[in-house]
Amino acid sequence: MAGQGSGGNVIAAICNIFFPGLGQLVQGRILSALIFAIIVVGGYALWFLIIPGVIAAIAHLWSIIDAAKYRSDSRYDRS
Repeated sequence: MAGQGSGGNVIAAICNIFFPGLGQLVQGRILSALIFAIIVVGGYALWFLIIPGVIAAIAHLWSIIDAAKYRSDSRYDRS
């Protein structure tokens, strides 16, 4: 990724709108993708308890913002 605000981050954020964690997966961050997906999907599945649904909605929004603001560490970037 080129950095914050790059086209790749915009695409990753758009991917997260449709499925939480997909944007992190596109960026190559597998662990954070799994964590976001589990929290959000699990919370939405328990929507009738209200609190897990609210937490899931917050985590979903967080995953979108996280993908949009991601900046890779240039020391480890091989491009």
